[in-house]
Amino acid sequence: MAGLAESGSNPDVDLLYDINGLAKDAPGWFDRVMEFVGEYGLLLAIVLLVVWCWWTVRRRGDEDAASSVAALIWAPLAAGIAVLVNVPIRGFVERPRPFLDHQGLEVLVSGKTDYSFVSDHATLVMALAVGLFVANRKFGLVALVLAVFGGFIRVYMGVHYPTDVVGGFALGTAVALLLSPVAMALLTPVTRAVERSPRAGWLVRARGRGGVDGEGAVIPGARRESASERDLAA
Repeated sequence: MAGLAESGSNPDVDLLYDINGLAKDAPGWFDRVMEFVGEYGLLLAIVLLVVWCWWTVRRRGDEDAASSVAALIWAPLAAGIAVLVNVPIRGFVERPRPFLDHQGLEVLVSGKTDYSFVSDHATLVMALAVGLFVANRKFGLVALVLAVFGGFIRVYMGVHYPTDVVGGFALGTAVALLLSPVAMALLTPVTRAVERSPRAGWLVRARGRGGVDGEGAVIPGARRESASERDLAA
């Protein structure tokens, strides 16, 4: 992988210079904005999307609220696992940051001394976005667009090669999707138990939205029994 960084004719390096060249032509204030967005802004925006989606799910109070909340819990867990998986990958590949091997780059963030492949930022935001997409497609699509833009900014900032970002996207997506069935199998019973709790049930379903065990348990796909039907049965 380090060999990819040595050839100026390599498409990866050419694309790096093309995208990072935009930073040279941009005004200083714009680069400062891009630096903040690339380091913190987009990650914060995706986290807020996850919180917004959770708030919407619990207020709506659908019968599948517990499974939806379980999927939302999986999104940050998937991001954390993906970053941990990336630790040995970066240590094995040992690809230097692009500004260490190539002259003339406009580096917007200083102090980056760790390895370049795979990008932690790209891995993190994509795992969050894909995890959110599993829970809710509308929110997830917005998060995916933000994640892709975040990957572009990492190259714009001069701290990653394009393939670092693509590798991060692949890793984040793989972890979020491949481990999702296991995660949902483990997390959904927990969120259903929380949903039935008198004290913590509001975390899954807003008060007055649907029922819990003491008020007629909600089973996905099952039809609620009306009051008149209960009277006839009596």
